[in-house]
Amino acid sequence: MSTKDWLEKDYYKVLGVSKEATAEEIKKAYRKLARDNHPDQNPGNVEAEKRFKEISEANSVLGDPAKRKQYDEERSFFGGGFRFPRGGAGGGPTVDDLFRRGGGEGPSDIFGGLFGGGRRTSSRGPRRGADAEGDVTISFSDSVDGVTVPLQLISDEACATCRGTGAEPGTTPTVCPNCEGSGMQTSTSGGVFAVTEPCHTCRGRGMTVEHPCRTCQGSGRGESTKQINVRIPAGVSDGTRIRLAGRGGAGELNGPAGDLFVTVHVTPHSLFGRKGNNLTVTVPITFTEAALGAEIDVPTLDGDPVRVKVAPGTPNGRTLRVRGRGVGKVDGSRGDLHVTVEVVVPSELTEQARNALASYAEVSGEPDPRAQLFNRAR
Repeated sequence: MSTKDWLEKDYYKVLGVSKEATAEEIKKAYRKLARDNHPDQNPGNVEAEKRFKEISEANSVLGDPAKRKQYDEERSFFGGGFRFPRGGAGGGPTVDDLFRRGGGEGPSDIFGGLFGGGRRTSSRGPRRGADAEGDVTISFSDSVDGVTVPLQLISDEACATCRGTGAEPGTTPTVCPNCEGSGMQTSTSGGVFAVTEPCHTCRGRGMTVEHPCRTCQGSGRGESTKQINVRIPAGVSDGTRIRLAGRGGAGELNGPAGDLFVTVHVTPHSLFGRKGNNLTVTVPITFTEAALGAEIDVPTLDGDPVRVKVAPGTPNGRTLRVRGRGVGKVDGSRGDLHVTVEVVVPSELTEQARNALASYAEVSGEPDPRAQLFNRAR
């Protein structure tokens, strides 16, 4: 019910009582007016039906001490005669809304005995189950190629004894008297601002249980352990979150199950790295292979080596590409393997090798590679 309704409508006038009326006087006036204007007593009378709705609305506010206090404070705050401009936000609440939100007596409480009505049960519909979280750790190789892993779940499913109602077999839950089945309650701050939150009495379920199920103690849930197989697609990276629709917590009152979210953790590889869909590896080569060129064998993640050609004069740190030996993609293709060469300088030389290198230095005629540094320094 909006603040606009509270400020524009004089509920005391609707019930024909004074602002100082006691709770008992309000209750008595409501019973009399509601009985006289009830639709069952006035079939086809549109005016009586409209009047009945106004009476019910007034009682839903004045019949609840907390709402009455808030109503009085807000009307006093705005002088009691404040009016919102016409053409503003939507119309007033329906009788259905009043019965679900109001804290006072509703027509079915009052007229249940008069017109043959029975005890109410919860009007809440199916509720979606809660989402669940899980973690799996896989190897670097499995993250590249994809893998199916088992996952152990503790599932919060509906209790087999009460079938999720929380009530002892043979009994039924009833509408929560605090929230009237809505699962929500409104509290005020300073008498002006209203805050809506899950009902404290029923914890948001909208219903209460007088005779709790002995198996689940009224929660309607029953724990069970089961194992499912989760397919981890090729190409996942560390921290990837996979959603499995409908594999989470069971719903209430035949509602759909929640989802299961699995976070994938990938163990680092001792040799290979990854950049997107490409694998990376660093391979050492000798000074001679870098200078003269060579064909070298390079390891791959699947274990089969691949031959790579190193061109003569290859510098340290150059990256060579091997097509199709990287990470699997969604379309079935694969990324590449990036091979970075690292020229290894020998720490010890034989006398013969030292003489050979000295001879090379004499005949190569190589320019000083640092000459430009001094020119730039000037």
